[in-house]
Amino acid sequence: MDHHPFEPHVSKTLSASVTRLGQDGWHLEIPASQQRRYALAQLDDHHQGRRSSFRWRPPLTFSLQARVSAEDLPGTWGFGLWNDPFSFLLGYGGVALRLPALPHAAWFFHASVQNYLSLRDDLPANEMLAATFCSEKVNPALLLFASPLMALTLIPGAAQWLRKGLRNIIKQDSTQVNGQLTEWHAYRMEWVSDRVCFYRDEIEVLHTVTTPRPPLSLVIWIDNQYAALPPRGSLKYGYLPNLEAAWLEIRNFRIQQDV
Repeated sequence: MDHHPFEPHVSKTLSASVTRLGQDGWHLEIPASQQRRYALAQLDDHHQGRRSSFRWRPPLTFSLQARVSAEDLPGTWGFGLWNDPFSFLLGYGGVALRLPALPHAAWFFHASVQNYLSLRDDLPANEMLAATFCSEKVNPALLLFASPLMALTLIPGAAQWLRKGLRNIIKQDSTQVNGQLTEWHAYRMEWVSDRVCFYRDEIEVLHTVTTPRPPLSLVIWIDNQYAALPPRGSLKYGYLPNLEAAWLEIRNFRIQQDV
């Protein structure tokens, strides 16, 4: 296995900050604010180029230690690998504006209770998750054409119709990962061609054959965003106020890949 140094691109909004802690650690922080505006602090390596030029393919091992400032932070935070499917909508901080895509991901992902991020009724939809997404191939131009249809999800009946349709083309697997998030824990993910295994403190928490399609990019972030497409009701999304500054710290970051 080959250890790859990570010299990340920094994406941030408002007065968020990203501070390096030694050689292989970072402190990512979003400020306290009662205004509902997007706050993001992020490290990534997908800010330029096409998705086909993303770096990471199996087999690889991703590991780090992490803690956060509070157990119930509003919004989302996490770390892992994805295909940056939403850059067409965001385009912040110099990130390339790519055509929309369906999600491919393997990551540890925390979502506050305002989120509902599962298309399946039998999988957890918020709190701390080990999760994967794998989607069918769809022409990006078709997704661009279909984007206005997302407005229909504001209508409860239409939202459930769309949710069932997406379930057929977006496969996912996930499990909740319990424990005190304000304390340091070791997280590790092993990705090979036909499976992904997740570990916390060297205990396996998820072994899944729902594997994303490479190549993927690396992302480590904290934000105040939420999105919910629940089994009943309409789509809800937006930004949550932070009564206190919220931060994510990581250390001992490693990503290793077979050469």
